[in-house]
Amino acid sequence: MKDDSVKCVAAEVVATSDTVKERLWNSEYLKVMMCNFLLFFAFYLLTPLLPIYLDSQFQADKDMIGIVLSGYVVATLLVRPFSGFFVDSFNRKRVLTICFFAFFIFFAGYIGAATLLMFAIVRTLHGIPFGATTVANSTVAIDVLPSSRRNEGIGYYGLSNNLAMASAPTAGIYIYNMTGNFSLLFWISLVLSCLGFLCACRVRLPEREIVKNKPKLSLDHFFLGRAWLLAVNISLFGLCWGVMSNYVAIYGQEMLGITDGTGMFFLLLSAGLMLSRVFGTRSLRDGKITRNCTRGVLISLLGYTLFATAWGEWSFYLSALLVGLGNGQMYPAFMTMFIKMARHDQRGTANSSILISWDLGMGAGILAGGFIAEYVSYEAAFWVVAAMQATGALLFILSTRMFFTRRRLDRE
Repeated sequence: MKDDSVKCVAAEVVATSDTVKERLWNSEYLKVMMCNFLLFFAFYLLTPLLPIYLDSQFQADKDMIGIVLSGYVVATLLVRPFSGFFVDSFNRKRVLTICFFAFFIFFAGYIGAATLLMFAIVRTLHGIPFGATTVANSTVAIDVLPSSRRNEGIGYYGLSNNLAMASAPTAGIYIYNMTGNFSLLFWISLVLSCLGFLCACRVRLPEREIVKNKPKLSLDHFFLGRAWLLAVNISLFGLCWGVMSNYVAIYGQEMLGITDGTGMFFLLLSAGLMLSRVFGTRSLRDGKITRNCTRGVLISLLGYTLFATAWGEWSFYLSALLVGLGNGQMYPAFMTMFIKMARHDQRGTANSSILISWDLGMGAGILAGGFIAEYVSYEAAFWVVAAMQATGALLFILSTRMFFTRRRLDRE
């Protein structure tokens, strides 16, 4: 009887220990989420206002604005494949802090840029630490998550950057409308990125053995080639986001006469992202990845189409909510699919691959949006966006989801 009692107590202790180990919201995960939020908030605080800044400060025309703003995406794309390799091959905490420090310092360059050329150089170079830091931070997030709750954790982690990408422009537009001071916005971004760097310095990672004697260098060290169709698919969705997030303020002014409603647009976008993340992660936890993604891309298609119609303020604001709801379900599902198609020693590569694909689409969107707006109209640019979202939705439903099912490495 005593032996049985001892065994029961031991089993309870083990079960309790496992429960603690499998806790999702551990302190390190919360720190990494805060780092990610501050990283994206500092960067996207400026995003919708930079076209206005370049126009008023340097008298840049629309196609030049597109060229300048797409520069950081080019730099980000160039560095991301190497970021995944370094994150997988070296101490991740060290890689994260070095990259975050460089990201923080570059904000000082915006304050000192006195010419359009100087601003373009700073903006382009800033894409290097931005691209590297996002890869490092998202890979660190996977490391601090319990394996049994990784799908769910990836979904919630994405909430931090999506929330920042939606709420930061709202805050930036509000501050600009209140003060009309771009320098103040640059200083705020500098301070927030500094806080993010300090937070990254405090993250503690589990011990991880660096894999030695790896196979010879190949494409899979820099890009997850087996997920190529996922990459093509999410690039189309990134194009749509790139046009909308960068030109929504000018589009609202020119098409609908909305001069102070862009903040509300991003607020509703943020609300949609939060709602879909909170409820969508339950589906990811239950393994309903492709179902989650299908629902997300279709809701986003409805939102972008409504946005392009420009029927009035109601369609402008409703489209924001729908795009937020759709992207909040679609993006974490894609991220989970990339991770599930990679080996355990390719987590950094998987993260860099989805970010490369998204940024490639965003860069194309920023550049194409500027040229179409210059030579046709903003309305035409957003109809192109709706067409690209429809193309991406059809590609996913007809091909990509089966592609993932065949090639995933885990079968849970």
